[in-house]
Order: sequence, then structure tokens, then C-alpha cells
Amino acid sequence: MSHAVSELRAARLARSAKPFLARGGSRREHCPACRLVTSHCQCALRPQLATRAGVCPLMHDTEPLKPSNTGWLIADLVADTHAFGWTRTEADPALLALLADPQWQPYVVFPGEFAPPARVLQALPEASAAHGAAGPRPLFVLLDATWPEARKMFRKSPYLERFPVLSLEGGDVSRYRLRRSKREEHLCTAEVAALCLQMAGEPRAGALLQAWLEVYSERYLQAKNQRPADGDSAAHRQLHALAGAPP
Repeated sequence: MSHAVSELRAARLARSAKPFLARGGSRREHCPACRLVTSHCQCALRPQLATRAGVCPLMHDTEPLKPSNTGWLIADLVADTHAFGWTRTEADPALLALLADPQWQPYVVFPGEFAPPARVLQALPEASAAHGAAGPRPLFVLLDATWPEARKMFRKSPYLERFPVLSLEGGDVSRYRLRRSKREEHLCTAEVAALCLQMAGEPRAGALLQAWLEVYSERYLQAKNQRPADGDSAAHRQLHALAGAPP
């Protein structure tokens, strides 16, 4: 299945002068839709999900190429995912058009300590958080990069300066297992998106995205360690339960 992040990955590969070799990557055949080795493919488990909110991962140069990138998992489930590559010198005209589209109210998701206080929100306005609201739909702009790269992106993206900054303050500890951060409160991109969906009044969507991430991480590590996929694990049972729950 093609989506915004897979298309961004294809475009980035087309510009590469040499093949991208992921650190610790497997030489076995991978499913092009979910990126897992074919023996651990999770495509048949993908749930159907409808959201009012949209997500816009703004991705640092090689992020779309990494098997551990979780922006891909957001695009798996959230139909209104719009992914763009980030450069310091210019913004993609399609990104600027999206940000100017009146159907959307963009929110830059970033720690509030790095923005002027007047720009920072700790929660969404009621109009954005209401699932049946008639006004602009929330669009969460996520800076998808390592923490040092994300701080640079935040400072050097003047076209984002007119939008409110949504600061996620909750002390959540990341459960992501495919990359390590020096700080437990540094959530991966899919975890951030899941929290944003919950704040937007879509708790089932947020929980489904978190469960989708858990299953991907589990299968990725099982394949890496040459263990069979466990379709009856706690992560799989949670995904099945949420997928079968009413919207």
C-alpha cells in the first residue's frame, strides 16, 4: 500500500547516489508495504481507522529510509498523513499550501520550553478537540528526526513560526524499543502522534496507533533475533481488541 511516507521514501531513494544501508539491517527479503521481513509481515493485521485530525511528519533527510522510523506507521493508519522532507534552505511548496489550507488548523508539536510562552498550548482549544466540530480540523506537524536535528529544524523553519506550539506535558515514558534515547521522556514520532490523537478527542485512534507500533516493534525484534512471530502475544491481542471495538 502506497502512502505519504512510502512515497517520500521512494523519492529520497531516487535522489541517492549510493544505496542506503540501515545499521544492522537484514539482507532478507522485506515486504515493501510494512518493511518487515516477509516471514514477519504484518500487513494482514492493519486495522481500518477514520480520523478527523491529520498528521504532517516533517522528516529530516534520511528518516524516511530508516526501518526504525515510525512516521511510516502513522501513515499506515491515518489517511490524512502528509509527509515532507525538511531542508534548511527552502520549504516544499506543497507543504506551504497544506499549511495555508483553511480546512486545517496546524499545531507544531514541540516542547514549550523552546518557544515564546504566548505561542505555547498545553491542550487543544475546544473547537479542535471536539470530534464533531465544524471548524478547521487539527493538523499536527511533527518534526521527525533525532533530538538534536529536531531542535535545529524548529529554529530554522520560519514558515512554522505563525502557528501555535502544542507542548505535550505528561511525563510519559517511551516504550519504543528500536532506537535508544538518553532521555526516557523522548517519545518516538508515532507515540507523539498517538497522544495528539487522544488530545483531539480520538482516544481509540490514539490507542490503535500505539498498539500498531507495539506490534511492529515486536515483530521487527523477533525477525532480527530470528524468532517466529507470535500472533498471540499481548501486543497482538491488544491490537485485535481495539480493531474490533466500535469507533
